[in-house]
Amino acid sequence: MIDERFDSQELDRSVWVPWYLPHWSSRAASAATYEVGGGELRLSIPVDQPLWAEGVHETPLRVSGIQSANYSGPVGSTIGGQPFLPEQRVLEEQGEFWGYTPVQGDIEIRMRGTITPRSMIAFWLSGIETAPELSGEICVMEVFGSAPQAVGMGLHRFRDPRLTEDWEAVTLPIDVSEFHTYGVNWRPGSLAFSVDGEVVKRVGQAPDYPVQLEIAVFDFPDKAHLVDGPVPVPELVVSHVRGS
Repeated sequence: MIDERFDSQELDRSVWVPWYLPHWSSRAASAATYEVGGGELRLSIPVDQPLWAEGVHETPLRVSGIQSANYSGPVGSTIGGQPFLPEQRVLEEQGEFWGYTPVQGDIEIRMRGTITPRSMIAFWLSGIETAPELSGEICVMEVFGSAPQAVGMGLHRFRDPRLTEDWEAVTLPIDVSEFHTYGVNWRPGSLAFSVDGEVVKRVGQAPDYPVQLEIAVFDFPDKAHLVDGPVPVPELVVSHVRGS
């Protein structure tokens, strides 16, 4: 169970780590820019934040994210969550950390984002991949600034042969720059995705293994031509994360 309200002035390191998939890069190179306090977590990407996995990720990417678990095999192994290349090798081994790794339940986040056509915000639950097949992902919300009312949600199978891809962008009359609550009701063999308490998508399958929570804001420098004027600072503000 989790009821995270970000009341402290520090990130609760018994639950979260402030890195984004550090095994494919390093902790230093994947560190988030964030502030905690006053009942909010603020993730941002200032203009001087370096690229994530520079020279490894095909397209330039900057990201500030936190996650509720951390795990990889040794350097040189292929054991690690969310690889983006075939037979990708671990660059920095991560010690085992299990902050909050639910199997089923009702999980929700209340958040808002400041994004443009070169950025996005997301909240997802990913298999920790202690084995490659334990890789299914429950995408609770994913919104690109280029289509701010298209809320991506559903199930990604990745390397889990028991799952079938079932993901879509659901168009909703919302403003992601304002607070909304995004949630999933996860039961054996079913997922129900909701926005502000209203179910907007159902999936008739589900992973049956632990997942880690991931919350992140992304910036895509190769899309800079889509934004006129100074580069805005993408930001994701979270007021609570709950899971039962």
